[in-house]
Amino acid sequence: MQEIPVSLLTLVAGAFVTVLSIWLGQNHNLLPVQASAQAPLVDGFFNIMFSIAIALFLIVEGTILIFVIKYRRRKGDDTDGVHIEGNLPLEIFWTAVPSIIVLCLGVYSVDVFTRMGGIEAPGHMMAHVAQMPGSALAATLSDASASDLEIPVPPVGARKIGIGGTSQDGKVADLVVDVTGMQFAWIFNYPESGVNSGELHVPIGADVQINLSATDVIHSFWVPQFRLKQDAIPGIPTQLRFVATKTGTYPIVCTELCGGYHGSMRSSVIVETPQEYESWLTENKVAQNQEFNQAVAVKPSELSASEFLAPYAHEMGISSGTLESMSH
Repeated sequence: MQEIPVSLLTLVAGAFVTVLSIWLGQNHNLLPVQASAQAPLVDGFFNIMFSIAIALFLIVEGTILIFVIKYRRRKGDDTDGVHIEGNLPLEIFWTAVPSIIVLCLGVYSVDVFTRMGGIEAPGHMMAHVAQMPGSALAATLSDASASDLEIPVPPVGARKIGIGGTSQDGKVADLVVDVTGMQFAWIFNYPESGVNSGELHVPIGADVQINLSATDVIHSFWVPQFRLKQDAIPGIPTQLRFVATKTGTYPIVCTELCGGYHGSMRSSVIVETPQEYESWLTENKVAQNQEFNQAVAVKPSELSASEFLAPYAHEMGISSGTLESMSH
């Protein structure tokens, strides 16, 4: 019986490994749900790396198994193995192929990072850092309390460091939120409305700009479903810019060891419809309005009968004239 040529077996095995690795690389459940416009870019890069990893695993482990079986020591065979000093073509092959793979992945990763807005020209970056006062950064190395730290305001027009802050072609974000990290919480401030919150609310489909700062030590703002992560650094403003594409509540995790309670430094980002977001914003503007406390903190004993019953007049079927007459 004629044996199948080794070259044909190698071709069939190579085709099988290629198809299987590509399929597994595109059909896994290792990543959380995609909830931002930036997530598919990261997932595409991850899927390619995962496919390559699967192919290398199958090739290496498959070769080991074949050699273990085919070249195992037979019973009664006490001879030495074949003496092989080297194979130049094979050594060139296994050096060149990984080098090409790493080079291609490096170029692809830079392209993804650039499309997400994470690359800034070195000149701009150095000029921006040089403009930032160093006192706040130095203060983090001392034992000063958080209240003693002063977060510098970046110069007007200065470009911020971070994903999404450098490639927006001058486009103004739909929503700007100032985020402050401190031991051990995130504080979210909406400067246009004056609302402060312990959780981040954003409307779906809006271009959101997050301005990050820290009052004490370095923190890291990470939303797994957005595939976005950015450090919050004392004294150096950083930025995240994203577009949420799926409604829901997603965790915000600090991924930089920042102290004894680092593991509990969590919050949530709530992606809502525009109507739900406007409703939330309106409710919080009313609740946090300092001038409104006189209207909500009143004593019933100081109200007249008509003033006290006015909110219930419609339900009781009483006209405003009837209520007015009750006060006389």
